[in-house]
Amino acid sequence: MEVEIKFRVNLEDITTKLKRLGASFVREEFQEDLYFSLPLPNLLRVRRITNLGKVFLTYKFIKDPGRNEEFEELEVEVSDFDTTVEILKRLGFKEDVWVRKRRLVYKLYDATFELSDVEGLGAFLDIEVMSEDVKYAKRRIWEIAEKLGLSEKDVEPRLYQELMKESGK
Repeated sequence: MEVEIKFRVNLEDITTKLKRLGASFVREEFQEDLYFSLPLPNLLRVRRITNLGKVFLTYKFIKDPGRNEEFEELEVEVSDFDTTVEILKRLGFKEDVWVRKRRLVYKLYDATFELSDVEGLGAFLDIEVMSEDVKYAKRRIWEIAEKLGLSEKDVEPRLYQELMKESGK
């Protein structure tokens, strides 16, 4: 189970705090996500990581719609972005929203930090813990969030595609 909480952050401040906490830099990614129209709580996207030359097809089921913290995720690497998109279109899926971002990934023990500068939306930090024990994962995320100076007021519960639609982008 993927458990994550997304926070609105200041990019420079949170990067400094992550390093002070002892998080290790893993990689930088330039992501282009194409989401397809599906009724929530289902999400379907094709992600191109341009600087790594990788493409992923991802399906997510949101276990807690509205909070958007608990996900069942199925993901597979595919060889070609355009062909994957074309297959989905021919199967009847409609393009919905593009989300483009620069993402810095950090790791600290069982927690992954995805610091994203999202085109048109600003900076966000996803703190993620993979665990079948959802209570443990959320407790762990909040322990770390508090050390980073983040609180409930910093949480952004909306999905990126919701934010993009609301912004008119």
